[in-house]
Amino acid sequence: MSATLPDLPYAHDALEPFISKQIMELHHRKHHQTYVNALNAAEESYAKATTHKEKIALQAALKFNGGGHINHSLFWKNLAPASSEGKGNGGVLKDGPLKTLIDRDFGSLDALKKTFNATAAGIQGSGWAWLGYNAGSQRLQLATTPNQDPLLDLVPLIGVDMWEHAFYLQYLNVKPDYLNAIWSVINFEEAEHRLTSHAKL
Repeated sequence: MSATLPDLPYAHDALEPFISKQIMELHHRKHHQTYVNALNAAEESYAKATTHKEKIALQAALKFNGGGHINHSLFWKNLAPASSEGKGNGGVLKDGPLKTLIDRDFGSLDALKKTFNATAAGIQGSGWAWLGYNAGSQRLQLATTPNQDPLLDLVPLIGVDMWEHAFYLQYLNVKPDYLNAIWSVINFEEAEHRLTSHAKL
């Protein structure tokens, strides 16, 4: 089955002023669509490949574009219109299993934000920063992945795109401003749903 570009669960301007309409339109309609198109082309070529060499040659395209599609599909749900703007539930962490684990493993939401932002800002080049759940240790962990690599060893709860196309038109090269702003539109309800769906709490 071919990959398709998912609809956003909100309007392209719904995350303003924290993420601009222009960025969201380009990021969703252009960048994500490009990953979808390239993934479908790579899968079609893989299905037609007749030698091991041909299949191996397609691995990089499948990983990059497949990861781009997986990560962005998660990213859009990871965001919500800001509560601080009276638009939605973005930025609000309510009492519940996720807050309990954040308080236990990081001390507080503010402490998590500080550590997460430092980790994300330290990514060299392009990549993703993650808050994930380690099912083995039953603890929250921070992680980064390069390029469009998906998070495979943890349950992804919150992922932040650190490619320049996610923020440059609005925040230029000032990553800390982008990182501080994005917490106002993080959908903690979605993150908690992912947590409770995969964790035995």
